[in-house]
Amino acid sequence: MASAEHANWAEQLRSERQLLAKADIDIEDGWRRVRNQQDLLDWLQRAGHDTEQAERLISLLKRTLIEWERHRTLIVQRVAYLEEQVASH
Repeated sequence: MASAEHANWAEQLRSERQLLAKADIDIEDGWRRVRNQQDLLDWLQRAGHDTEQAERLISLLKRTLIEWERHRTLIVQRVAYLEEQVASH
């Protein structure tokens, strides 16, 4: 029974680590998109265009990324918990 329990904890840990790796990639890509959008916004401002929509988009992207980073923190906490479970079973 303990072996099956250990395997279950280990599988959950593997899965969470994959989610963490994906979250890291997604967050990095998201911040890259924000920087690209900021560059476009700067160009629009220099060219004298209305930038209200672009500014709102950047704000929304940043808020979304902050939520992704919070979610990533939860994944990190879950990984730590599962590592303890795997080590103790």
